[in-house]
Amino acid sequence: MMPAEDLNGPQLQAVNTIEGPLLIIAGAGSGKTRVITYRIANMLDRGIPQSAILALTFTNKAAREMEARVKELTGKKLQNLTVSTFHAFGVRVLRDEIEVLGYRRNFSIYDEVDRDQVIKDSLRERKVSTEGVDLYALGQLFSNVKIGRARWGHGANSEYEHVYEEYRRSLKLYNAVDFDDLLTLPIRLFEQYPEILSAYRNRYRYIMVDEFQDTSFIQYRLMKLLVHGAEDASVPCNICVVGDDDQSIYSWRGANYENIQRFEEDFPGVVEIKLEQNYRSTTTILEAANGVISNNTNRKEKRLWSGNGGGKPIEIFYPRNESNEADFIAEQIKRIKFQEHMRYDDFGVLLRTNSMSRAIEEAFLSFNIPYRMSGGTSFFQRKEIKDVLSYLRLIANLEDDVNLLRIINTPRRGIGKTSIAAISELATQNRSSLWDAMTRFSLAEDALFQEEMGRADVREFMALIGRHREEMLGKRGLSQKTRALVEEIDYWGCLVTEFSKNEKLARWKFGNIESLIQSMIVWENDPDNLDPTLYPYLNRISLITRDDGDDEADKGKVNLMTIHSSKGLEFPVVFIAGAEDGVIPHARSMEEGEGSIEEERRLFYVAITRARNKLFITSCRMRRKQQSSVECQPSPFLAEIPQHLIEYHEAVQKTPEDEEAEAAAFFKKMKAMYT
Repeated sequence: MMPAEDLNGPQLQAVNTIEGPLLIIAGAGSGKTRVITYRIANMLDRGIPQSAILALTFTNKAAREMEARVKELTGKKLQNLTVSTFHAFGVRVLRDEIEVLGYRRNFSIYDEVDRDQVIKDSLRERKVSTEGVDLYALGQLFSNVKIGRARWGHGANSEYEHVYEEYRRSLKLYNAVDFDDLLTLPIRLFEQYPEILSAYRNRYRYIMVDEFQDTSFIQYRLMKLLVHGAEDASVPCNICVVGDDDQSIYSWRGANYENIQRFEEDFPGVVEIKLEQNYRSTTTILEAANGVISNNTNRKEKRLWSGNGGGKPIEIFYPRNESNEADFIAEQIKRIKFQEHMRYDDFGVLLRTNSMSRAIEEAFLSFNIPYRMSGGTSFFQRKEIKDVLSYLRLIANLEDDVNLLRIINTPRRGIGKTSIAAISELATQNRSSLWDAMTRFSLAEDALFQEEMGRADVREFMALIGRHREEMLGKRGLSQKTRALVEEIDYWGCLVTEFSKNEKLARWKFGNIESLIQSMIVWENDPDNLDPTLYPYLNRISLITRDDGDDEADKGKVNLMTIHSSKGLEFPVVFIAGAEDGVIPHARSMEEGEGSIEEERRLFYVAITRARNKLFITSCRMRRKQQSSVECQPSPFLAEIPQHLIEYHEAVQKTPEDEEAEAAAFFKKMKAMYT
């Protein structure tokens, strides 16, 4: 383990407080991840078995980083340490225990695309027209009901209750679960089967939860169930939660910062440690952040401080409109990059919503500035990748109707709509999966099923899946076998046909499939991967979240993203665009009351604390909304920044002489760099 000199006083106290309930209030940039990893390393040094420790966090990226840093600190292999997201932990529990709930162990995990398809099928099954139905909104409603945020007749429109029941029945029929089930089903298991809960409590005697302010009530329930001694005051509860109520910005997806208060009530004798020394930002930026967040009333008192020195003033600019705003941001990035020899990925441009990005993207293109926009199509959501993964998911689980329908005729193999309709009718009549109906269809002697309707093609498709199922299940060499599958179905020929006028696009898409296979090879060859077979691979893919981008490919690009997406990141230079009343705070927060205003202020606080050295804030005087430009007022949060920290940027009209002198200075500096 690294020496204690690497930790400040409160950090060291947190690392050494191993027994009993512990609440660590970790301010922005205060070394939270360091404390967590040192604390785990300390537990291992004290002889606590790896298998007794459970560390829960929110993203795969955070879990990987945490595990890598513990491994670096201890020099130990960590095959028995559980560092996991809540959802991945749920998968682990269900793989071992789900059979008692009537599922088979090889269940599929449906993503949002798969979920929407099942909802669409459930609407049809219950004779509800899909026309005009917002599948995303209905999916959110079903999610809220499932996790207990809404009840039918109490905030949830009972009109769709029968569709919801059909959706749940369909999932079980397909031996599939959605992402909410990864939390609700383990809770059901633990509450209905005390002996299973007892086994998990006896195993995990030391539990840690990162980003605790982002936990939902259902995640809190799962955590509390797991804590050994949670219901017996005589038994020590070794539970540590780490969070910052000032950075709770996800209420719209169920996060509840009040879980911090709930934790203090549920675990008497809790020790509270505050981490207030910030290692990221200058004093100027921290004073600005403190000035803003101190206006929230419902928070734990803390004040960030830094040993990094005063720093540059915060520049506020009031451009005429979003076009001027975008040009200003692009010009400043170009100027600072050149003058201070910085890289493009040292810059973060933060927006309240993705919809505000158009003008900035156009300016970046005009100024030849490379950038990455968060929230683009995930690699694993690209059609060609989903097609290949659908084959693998069907091979893993023959009851998976959604993925079967996706690839039954991709590439085209003669199984037309008539055959699919007949198979679906059989499945409905027998309340069976489509695969079972296909078996009946392919063997039927009934005149209803004529050869020209595709029985031969159905048999051929089933044989294809059967061959590869025999090759893949429980066996190694998944990448090689996936490549053989792609070749046998002639996916390249499918792409050439589909993009006959754009072979370059076809090659790009086929290259994506090759990238998928190469990533499989890397995964298979990882020495810490003890089971490089199909089911673990599909679990891993299902749990990849949107926050896990291709970091390597995006190096050297300006980071353009929403403030929500920026949480956990930091940049030497940050621009907060659109700091206008009605944008931040968002207009709807005015209608929803003080709680929403406080969350909007927390969001602005998060944006400020992403900056290490320099912060720019822009607030347009006019902004285009729909078909017209409207006058804007500055965000009220700007007035909460102490005035002595601010420098107002003035738009200067340059004369031709100024531009000529600037160009001469530029070329002189360029010459000096290369001679």
